[in-house]
Parts: sequence; structure tokens; C-alpha cells
Amino acid sequence: MANTSRAVIRTAIHKRIRRKVRGSTERPRLAVYRSLNHIYAQVIDDLQGQTIVSASTTEKDLRGGTGGNVDAARRVGKAIAERALAKGIEQVVFDRGGYLYHGRIKALTDAARAAGLNKNEATAPAEETPAPEAEPAPKSEKKRKKDEQQQ
Repeated sequence: MANTSRAVIRTAIHKRIRRKVRGSTERPRLAVYRSLNHIYAQVIDDLQGQTIVSASTTEKDLRGGTGGNVDAARRVGKAIAERALAKGIEQVVFDRGGYLYHGRIKALTDAARAAGLNKNEATAPAEETPAPEAEPAPKSEKKRKKDEQQQ
């Protein structure tokens, strides 16, 4: 196994994602960066190379007790969605920045969706219906040769 740091691996994953994810004027890219103490989000138009709106836990309005937790990510997600909607942006392409879609990253996107960004996507996971318990299969009613001979 190669001796590579997490940052190097994340950068490689992010480059791979960026080859596929492009933001346009109609549907810009929502890029997320996560540090140990803060979380940052930007809505970027890649065609013009401009950041349209941004939000982070370093801002006074969004600063809470700490910026490195799920509640802070929800605050940033709600703020970025409100700012994007104010600029007339309703659809975005999500760029997770090489991070796993879990924890703070997931909380940020779920809060952005709940605040009105990407309305056509699900805001909460659908309630799973419990799978019916498997009943033992009834014995097949095939007649065996032995049974036929006895009858």
C-alpha cells in the first residue's frame, strides 16, 4: 500500500469528480470544503469562472459554538440555499469535493434542499417499508415416481 496522506487521496478523488461535474450558468456547481473547525460552501459558475454566492461558518451570522459539527453544516446549507434563491438560482450541481457523502456534507446538502434548492430532488430519505418476513416455502406438490407407484 502506498504511503499517501488523506489530503493527497482526497485531492485525487476531487480531481476525478471534477472531470465529470461541471457548473453552468443555468445550473452552477455547489462546491463544499470541510476543514476540522469549519465548513465552506460556494455556488460557482464554471463557464465564467465566478463565485456567485458563498457561505461559511467563519461568518458572524453563521458562527455558532463551533463550526465543525453537523448543526453548523445545516446552518451553512440553509444560508447558501437562501442566498442562491435570492440570486435566482434554483438548480445546482453538487460537488462533494472528494469527501464522502456522509455527516456534515450530507447535512449541508439536505438543509440546502429543504430550503428550496433543487426542489425536484428528495429532501429526506423515503420511509422504508419493512420487508415482509420470508415465509417458509410450501413443499412442492410434485408427485414423485415413488408416490405414483404406491397409489
